[in-house]
Amino acid sequence: MPAQWTGEIIGKMHLNHITAKELSAQLGYNSKYVSKVLNGHCNPKKAEQTFRKALDELIQQKQKLKMNGGT
Repeated sequence: MPAQWTGEIIGKMHLNHITAKELSAQLGYNSKYVSKVLNGHCNPKKAEQTFRKALDELIQQKQKLKMNGGT
C-alpha cells in the first residue's frame, strides 16, 4: 500500500497539471522508477523529501511562466 505522502504528491501534481514525466525529469530519475515510488512498490530513504522538493520547484517554475505570459 502506498504511503500517504505519495497520494499527496499525486494530488498536488494533478492540481498543478504536472505529469509524472515532468516530475521524473526534474528529479533526474527514470520515469518507471518514479512510478514505482509513487505507487508504493518501493520506498527509498529520503524519497519523500526529494519528491516534495522537486514538485515544489516544478510548481514554482510553472507559476513563473504563467506570470510571464507563458503556458
